[in-house]
Amino acid sequence: MPPPALDIPAIDTAVESAIREGKLPGAVVTVGRREGVIFERAYGRRSLTPRRSPMRKDTIFDLASLTKAVVTATSIALLAERGALDLDDRAARHLGEVTQGHAARITLRELLTHSSGLARVNPLRDYAGGPEAAMAKLLSLQTEVRPGTRYRYSDIGYLWLGKIVERVAGQALDEFARREIFEPLAMRDSGFRPAPELRARIAPTEVTDKRPKALIHGEVHDPRAYRLGGVAGNAGAFSTAADLARFARMMLGGGELEGRRVLARSSVETLTRPHFIAGTVRSPGWDIDSDYSGPRGHMLSGRAFGHGGFTGTSMWIDPGRDLFVIVLSNRVHPDGKGNVLSLAAEVADAAARTVTDDGCPSAPAPVRAGIDVLQDRGFERLAGKRVGLLTHLAARDRQGRPTLEVLAEAENVKLAAVFSPEHGLTGQREGAIASGLHPELKTPVHSLFGKKRKPTPEQLAGLDLLVVDLVDVGTRFYTYMSTVQQVMVAAAEQGLPLMILDRPNPLGGAHVEGPLLDADIHSFVNYHRLPLRHGMTVGELASFLAAEDDIGVELEVVEVTGWQREMLFEATGLQWFAPSPNLPAPTSALLYPAVGLLESTNVSVGRGTDSPFELLGAPFIDGEALAAALSRRGLPGVRFEPARFIPRARPHAGALCEGIRLHISQPGDFRAASTGLALARELIRQHPKEFQAKELIKLLGHRKSLQSLLRGGSPAAIERTWRPDLAAFETRRRLFLRYPTCGS
Repeated sequence: MPPPALDIPAIDTAVESAIREGKLPGAVVTVGRREGVIFERAYGRRSLTPRRSPMRKDTIFDLASLTKAVVTATSIALLAERGALDLDDRAARHLGEVTQGHAARITLRELLTHSSGLARVNPLRDYAGGPEAAMAKLLSLQTEVRPGTRYRYSDIGYLWLGKIVERVAGQALDEFARREIFEPLAMRDSGFRPAPELRARIAPTEVTDKRPKALIHGEVHDPRAYRLGGVAGNAGAFSTAADLARFARMMLGGGELEGRRVLARSSVETLTRPHFIAGTVRSPGWDIDSDYSGPRGHMLSGRAFGHGGFTGTSMWIDPGRDLFVIVLSNRVHPDGKGNVLSLAAEVADAAARTVTDDGCPSAPAPVRAGIDVLQDRGFERLAGKRVGLLTHLAARDRQGRPTLEVLAEAENVKLAAVFSPEHGLTGQREGAIASGLHPELKTPVHSLFGKKRKPTPEQLAGLDLLVVDLVDVGTRFYTYMSTVQQVMVAAAEQGLPLMILDRPNPLGGAHVEGPLLDADIHSFVNYHRLPLRHGMTVGELASFLAAEDDIGVELEVVEVTGWQREMLFEATGLQWFAPSPNLPAPTSALLYPAVGLLESTNVSVGRGTDSPFELLGAPFIDGEALAAALSRRGLPGVRFEPARFIPRARPHAGALCEGIRLHISQPGDFRAASTGLALARELIRQHPKEFQAKELIKLLGHRKSLQSLLRGGSPAAIERTWRPDLAAFETRRRLFLRYPTCGS
């Protein structure tokens, strides 16, 4: 059922104001969601010369560079689905003329993300000899910088891609687009080189002295696409707002529209996965955060992707808000001087403010983990499949049943293999774990914390799908996401889709803190350049890792419902089941990134007691002095008192330790990084000879902050050593966030 139509007065005001200011003659604006259009309106004039005519909703526009995303990138993805090419192929594999220099090493992915090193454009004189000679010249061009090292928007790159589509598909780009994109999506007014009978509906563009007819009307505005006959990978497609709305709904639907699949879900994921290129974020086909992304405005989520066109076109699609915003204009009519960049941003912001509620309910809803949502949907995505499951018994549904049990009992689902992380299926074992057979299910249980850390091809043979349900604890030095990373790599290598059953981050998702791992301090525990507390769920972090490590896995996340980023675990209403032996309660998990930071040194962090990570001590510590000094620091959300304890685990197993007990007083205010470094700083000050401070590097993972700490640096000085990297991480992280922040 289509969503109800809405009035959005702020859009009317913005467009009408821009028309009065002479920024464009007119426009068509369409806003919608996956299920349909909720706002569509035409404004101003379709043409000003040779006669004035009103803009109408069915106006056909020259899409200009929107062609790159809608046609060329989509065509490449379709051919990749069919095994005809791979995004990591070198372009030279499909363009035999490209044989020299760095150009011969350019990949399709680099062309798609504008990181090929090719120039933006080449001189128009290169096109004087006709389309064939022009293409020969294009394919002889060399790079200006080394491929893959810089972002440089390039029409040439997309001209190459258009030619690759033609050669691999064995048909012209316009014909391939018609058969494989426009007709399946019922985009009836879309195509290249519009028929003469459509001329009356086409918005004219510029008046120029460089064409046989002064007014460009019904032929492509882009001068290079024009000289190539009107069909090119960089420009040339024409369409209406209604047709583009169908394309946007397909993308929001994971490649499917009205029951018809046009793109594989994995292709949509591939086309929209962020790629970080020297400060710019693009995907293979779409803009995300670059010097061209102003039209996205400020209100769309980090997951939004879009593209614009020189003639005055813009389309942004936001899966995070289930929203698309299309602004089509002929801003270059008649004199080439219009400008719609700020207008498109205003429209996007107005749409986002009006039709979304940021995912925040008016009344609290119960939190349901991914396994609960999967059950609600009747396991439809698993029906008839042989499933491999990475899990442990801490991963349970809202009724407390382990996901392993739930899937084993699900009808029409074959649980064919089980994989376990560190601590095994029970979550309570220590050390290396052997593989075996589940005693009740008689299903193989493959340990990924023994001789192997990554599933083998033999273990994955015969599976149709991998499912992951693990309880992570939101801290960088914890191995479960390292295991997920390895499983994603194995799944990609075997062409297996992977489904994450998401769960709330028990430390919440609102706070990100601490230093990022130095690149060369890498281990199975410290597996990626993350901060101490990353603030992402398993599903969000898996998507982030897949993008940053370029893991070509078909990834689906079954999202949590009811969870808000500021919620710590105890606010979720879910039961806590210990994911590992020394995290018996949510308090232990909250303290873990602070106290656990010191675990590589010669102090006990309470392992082998009933209060792991709530205690810290050693035989050489003066507990009263340490508690008093820490209390004077006024650290938020935590208080300290002297304590004595005898741990059963190393270090100091069986020895009386003096130290402190940490009490969380305000969980939402607690900051792990400042607390952990305060602990270390006081131990260095009070016990400079006994405390092995240099061992902090193993989990702190950041040399500059350790050096500052050892020199007696203030908390502000230490934080300055990591703040720029943390800010850059937060910018990248926001592209993968799926859940709202609804409170302070």
